[in-house]
Amino acid sequence: MSISEKIKNEIVPQFLYNGTFIYEEPFGCGHINSTFAVYFSRETKPPVRYILQAINTSIFKDPYGLMENIEGVTSHLRKKLIEQGKDPSRGTLTVIPTKSGSSLFKDSEGVYWRSYTFIEDATCYQTVSSPEIFKNAAKAFGHFQKLLADYPADTLHEIIPNFHNTPSRYEDFKSAIKADKKGRAKNVQQEIEFYLERETDGKTVVDAINAGKLPLRVTHNDTKLNNIMMDNTTNEGICVIDLDTVMPGSVLYDFGDSIRFGASTAAEDEIDLTKVSMSLELFEAYTAGFLSEAGDSLTKEEIELIPFSAKLMTLECGLRFLTDYLNGDTYFKIQREHHNLDRTRTQMILVADMERKMDDMKQIVTKYI
Repeated sequence: MSISEKIKNEIVPQFLYNGTFIYEEPFGCGHINSTFAVYFSRETKPPVRYILQAINTSIFKDPYGLMENIEGVTSHLRKKLIEQGKDPSRGTLTVIPTKSGSSLFKDSEGVYWRSYTFIEDATCYQTVSSPEIFKNAAKAFGHFQKLLADYPADTLHEIIPNFHNTPSRYEDFKSAIKADKKGRAKNVQQEIEFYLERETDGKTVVDAINAGKLPLRVTHNDTKLNNIMMDNTTNEGICVIDLDTVMPGSVLYDFGDSIRFGASTAAEDEIDLTKVSMSLELFEAYTAGFLSEAGDSLTKEEIELIPFSAKLMTLECGLRFLTDYLNGDTYFKIQREHHNLDRTRTQMILVADMERKMDDMKQIVTKYI
């Protein structure tokens, strides 16, 4: 049975869709779950489409826990949006239940499927084309944090254990150096030393959470630009999507990773390292947008660590790339030899640039608090 036949005959009939199924097509740029847009005709209204996804359980091993997180968070967001007089159907994801009342359907091959309403007249941008777009994304992520500030984060399932536990990532890194499965360590001593010299930095946020100095919050953990739906008319961010990695953590993880990815002047795997730096203009745009929404809900300690969070998440990401390189490229997909090493080096350049610009970053933050 082809995937089209399977969707039509086995999957679609299980969900409470409105209309008569017409066809499906692959959708989006995601690399983890398999995503489709499914189209339905209706007698007296225009056709309607929904998002249908097969969950990758090699990454997300607890699909029911994952969906409990998503349903809890989206229900909370929906309530807050209604209180604000906003349209919850555009402001947060809406899960389509199965006919049995579940958020998931397990097919005959053991694949778990879920579905959402399709948010029309909105776009996901893949790259930061202007400071305005980046600022609008920041406002959306900041609003997400603000609305979830009173959500009991400790009730969420930890979908990927130790995802942003940087000390744990360092232990994995040191194990990879010791094992040296591919004999690569001798050729990357400079890179290894760079990360080992900064191991103490990696403990900052985890230690502060454990000591009660930073609050445990709902975190998205994948705050790239393409996880925001932008209204086609206003270019404002209206909905945070891809909630699979919603877990308990620190708001600093989300802010820092946004800067790591969005404020870099080059691609994550750029070979010409002279092109790589952190844009203070983009850092300021994001900071202004994020704090305009989330600022009042953050603690003094969180705000003070905002500049450092960009360095921390860049450090952690580069560490993970180098660990995977030493292990033989078993986690991150690569398109060329030494791809993970190229990624590692861009992150190193960004970390060093952030260290040089840290005082400027701190001054920018003070402008918006």
